[in-house]
Amino acid sequence: MHEGNISPLKKALREMRDGLAQILAVVRTKGLSQIQFWFVALLVGIASGFAALLFRKGINWLQGTMYGTDDPAHLHSFASSMPWYWLLIIPVLGGLVVGAILNWYTPDGRVRTVSDVIEGAALNEGRVERRAGWASAAASFITLSTGGSTGREGPVVHLAALISTWVSNRLHVNGVTGRDLMGCAVASAVSASFNAPIAGMLFALEVVLRHFAVHAFAPIAIAAVAGTVINRLEFGDVTEFTLVAEGAQAFYVEFPAFLLLGLICGLVAAMMMRAIFAADEFGTWAQGKLGVPPLFRPAIAGVLLGLMAIAFPHIIGVGYETTSLALTGHLLLWQAIVFTVLKVAAVAITMAGRMGGGVFSPSLMVGALTGLSFGLIATAVFPDMSGSATLYALAGMGAVAAAVLGAPISTTLIVFELTGDWQTGLAVMVAVSLSTALASRLVDRSFFLTQLEKRGIHLAAGPQAYLLATVRVHQCYRKPDAPRAASEEDCRELINQGIYVSPNATLEKVMPLYDQHNLVFIPVVTLREELGPELHGALFQVDALRVFNAALAATAAEEHS
Repeated sequence: MHEGNISPLKKALREMRDGLAQILAVVRTKGLSQIQFWFVALLVGIASGFAALLFRKGINWLQGTMYGTDDPAHLHSFASSMPWYWLLIIPVLGGLVVGAILNWYTPDGRVRTVSDVIEGAALNEGRVERRAGWASAAASFITLSTGGSTGREGPVVHLAALISTWVSNRLHVNGVTGRDLMGCAVASAVSASFNAPIAGMLFALEVVLRHFAVHAFAPIAIAAVAGTVINRLEFGDVTEFTLVAEGAQAFYVEFPAFLLLGLICGLVAAMMMRAIFAADEFGTWAQGKLGVPPLFRPAIAGVLLGLMAIAFPHIIGVGYETTSLALTGHLLLWQAIVFTVLKVAAVAITMAGRMGGGVFSPSLMVGALTGLSFGLIATAVFPDMSGSATLYALAGMGAVAAAVLGAPISTTLIVFELTGDWQTGLAVMVAVSLSTALASRLVDRSFFLTQLEKRGIHLAAGPQAYLLATVRVHQCYRKPDAPRAASEEDCRELINQGIYVSPNATLEKVMPLYDQHNLVFIPVVTLREELGPELHGALFQVDALRVFNAALAATAAEEHS
């Protein structure tokens, strides 16, 4: 029957039927797959949450075996009553075990942390190294249980990324889905570790994925809630730190003081990061100069930590007890200043010794001590114009941590959720904003991005810089039989001048050559000792730019989807 002979009613019914069929087709092909992905995200969140919980419980158990207490909130109190030789021996033994693990199971003796997760999200389709990753988790577990002066959030984040990597590989997902699953795992792990669901979700988006794509919000939120539920089933709905209720905030009068505190915290955060990097470089230089085997590098750091712990057990572990003392104002000014310096030194020694652990918990302690020191001075100089010194400790805690992580949004929320105090938000926000702005100019945006920059991975500069490292020559060169290919004679001439690239080279290495030699194409060659260079074709600049632009467009589409 011709279309013109169909009645308007039948035509309308047919259009409705066809429209319904299209809707059902979309549901089958997209809607159900999306629901299935959310289900996978929930499972990844549950697995990562339990991993974070077991990691924390395991540290408490082994720490209790070593130091006589499984409560990190009272670690240094118990440690101070131990014989001095145990305070020295325990971190040395831990360093020996860590050195053996890293020497056997990693190619470079380096612990994998949050920076490697960020690298995996940006450059490796949401995957991280598995063998080195599991070894790093074990090393960090030993470090945190035997007096290493770092935090558990870095290992927990990387442990979650290992879980998402396994799932991504089993399901053979693409880069976008792999990154989303990694974000789900990280959000759950952070939420389970700190009972901070909002901050866990934003940490995954702000620090690891480094974008706030709408499509990633729902699954990451589901995973963060799963991690939080797991934490609360074990520990209840309690905060990590308890604040004092005294001291009203005269915020408008104190506003300039919080601005100044933010700048000071930015400087302290930058000094802390630079101290860690300088100590690592010195440790590498000294190791090479003295011929120390990599196996013993963590043990030497353990000796230094043990010697410090004999006089100041406050530097042991994540430092929750000292942080709580700072937030409740139970430290004197000289104690706050001395503990700040000692904690920075202890963190630098632990990191330089390649012992493992994260920087978030130490930055909380350093920030709380810095804020308390500032607050004690401010309230003494202007007693009639200021509130409680503990408010400055809270603001300082958030300001230093945010500057170190390069994550002002999630860190601000973590501080609120760790303390349960939402009434001092303006003070924390002011200090955090200025500290992050200042510190990001003194380093490459954050501690993690600076780590990557030192390894030649330019994530801090944005996708226009690091995407060049994701495209290899063999993906876009023209073979000799391709249309408009380069002539063999011209290619041989450039090869004789020493101008050529390998098929496995990245565009990051190749692109500067075009401007340097004023070239349109570069020969693609494999060098063979006996047969000489084997010509595969040529990489034209226009082809390299086309592939690079496609990668930029795909990244922009993901970030705005």
